Amino acid sequence: MLTVASLAPAALRARLAGDGLRLRTGRFSVRLQADMPSVAAGIGQLYADYPLLQDSDFADFHLHLKRPRSARRWLRPQVRLHCDGYEMFQPMPLQHAFPMFEWGLNWCVSSRAHRYLIVHAAVLERQGRAVILPAPPGSGKSTLTAALCGKGGWRLLSDELTLLELDTGLLVPNPRPISLKNASIDIIRAYVPAAVLSTPVHDTTKGTVAHMRAPGAAVARTADCARPAWIVFPHYSAGAATTLEPLARAATFMELAGNSFNYSVLGAAGFDALGRLIEQAAGFRFRYSALDEALDTFARLDER
Repeated sequence: MLTVASLAPAALRARLAGDGLRLRTGRFSVRLQADMPSVAAGIGQLYADYPLLQDSDFADFHLHLKRPRSARRWLRPQVRLHCDGYEMFQPMPLQHAFPMFEWGLNWCVSSRAHRYLIVHAAVLERQGRAVILPAPPGSGKSTLTAALCGKGGWRLLSDELTLLELDTGLLVPNPRPISLKNASIDIIRAYVPAAVLSTPVHDTTKGTVAHMRAPGAAVARTADCARPAWIVFPHYSAGAATTLEPLARAATFMELAGNSFNYSVLGAAGFDALGRLIEQAAGFRFRYSALDEALDTFARLDER
């Protein structure tokens, strides 16, 4: 199957500006329209390994980044994001167009893919066993995720959305670019020199944002699900000693439910799926400040 990398830059821009670029990310297919150089550059750089779909293929989500027809097209230019014809967010500055696509696609999956229990968490796998990393913004989750898949030997399943199959209890890969913010950008640039990072975008609602390309090996293995083994709640604290403390199952259940996008939507099915997950995976609180020590701790999770 052809990938985005098979398109010359001019052909990629033409597809995005025309009827749209159709590509597959894990279990989902996306049709994206965007007549903006920054979006074409971001897709070409960060989605090079993703399969292209035919124009006639079904798309789960139809996303269209548009410049307004008003004076804002030229004066402090803005961009709007439409999903299936409906505007999703407030307009943003034009330079935020690519991050807006990433946030919009996350919203589409988290609000519509109810055949899964969806948790706001990173998830990575090694030797068939997966670790789930639920955490609020500012906890160092994405920095840790980038280090684990870029240098620690873990396979990226997702940076933002953990997808749990309701019937099998398996974790479904949905690898996409890792969102890094503020100081994390330079930290990962130095810690994982081989990482491909997009040009930082400043003054977003999340501060300065850049995205790290998902490893090609992770993109190639989107059909390979993983069995949950650990649930680790990370927290970065400058100068803190590295600690990994067991968390009671009841507390793990409640915190994970609080991090889920659709636990209440799924009702009894969500309760049962989360209960089975807690039975399979041990819960921990993890505090760290040094990435080398963090990677060493995760390398020894089998011992816990």
